[in-house]
Amino acid sequence: MSNGPLTLPARLCLLAWDAARPAAGAAAHRPGPVRAGALVELARRGLLTDEDGIATPVDLDASAGDAVLDGLLELVRESCPHPWRTWVTLRARVTFDAVREQLVAEGFLRAEKRRVLGVFPTVEYPLERVAVVEALREETRQILRGALPVAGLSERDAAVAVLAAAADLLDENTPDRRIEQLTRRAGASTPGLGAIVREVSTAVTAGRAVATSP
Repeated sequence: MSNGPLTLPARLCLLAWDAARPAAGAAAHRPGPVRAGALVELARRGLLTDEDGIATPVDLDASAGDAVLDGLLELVRESCPHPWRTWVTLRARVTFDAVREQLVAEGFLRAEKRRVLGVFPTVEYPLERVAVVEALREETRQILRGALPVAGLSERDAAVAVLAAAADLLDENTPDRRIEQLTRRAGASTPGLGAIVREVSTAVTAGRAVATSP
């Protein structure tokens, strides 16, 4: 993808932003996929590992060098042990807000202060770099549709696609076989990462079902 420096949670946040509704965007109500991306990113970097289904810090002094990821890592360290699925939703808004502010600072989003009904202050976040985000969305669609060979994908791109599908961010009906191929690719070089991706993506799908239930 053309957005190499972007972390997994940043990519998932942008994928959820609907350019047709620039002020709010679907991501404003979907912190779960962003948190899932942060968990997978920390696992990819060897900072979180799986111990009997529990997300566990590898080193109490290690740092990711990224404010969003380090914030989540500190939260995990200071909290009671929890399974990966629990961390997808537990205080997920904290991670989402941090990613959003990071994207504002990097020029992907723009913070606009407004007043609802002329009285209540609020902040809206329209996309600033629409073309970049649309390119990200289109390439992720192509990955999910099978237009790009799995073997040629980076592990990060494969993980983004799996989590985007779990959250239904792109309205793509991707076959289970393709999702499994992408999941294996996402964890190809990191032992146990494939299972972590499966766990958090399952939690994201469950959260989506709850959010859309009447």
